[in-house]
Amino acid sequence: MKTSSVIASAWVAAVALGLASGAAVAADKPEKCYGIAKAGKNDCGTAKHACAAVAKADNEPDEWLFMPKGLCEKITGGSTKPLVAAKADK
Repeated sequence: MKTSSVIASAWVAAVALGLASGAAVAADKPEKCYGIAKAGKNDCGTAKHACAAVAKADNEPDEWLFMPKGLCEKITGGSTKPLVAAKADK
């Protein structure tokens, strides 16, 4: 009987720890990731339009998606700054 209560306590602690770590990750705000949206899959407007899901071509430099913080720059072609502005700076 005592062994089952120890196992149950360990299980409850593991679930609580998992929920707490998930809440910490969910608290991070997503960031915009430019240059990776597929046609019709962008998250919001640009200087060209004001709506989501209207990108006309894949990987347009000013179209963006919300991504978990830190993930965008790990994706080939992804940037946290509009690629149109980055090209204009050069």
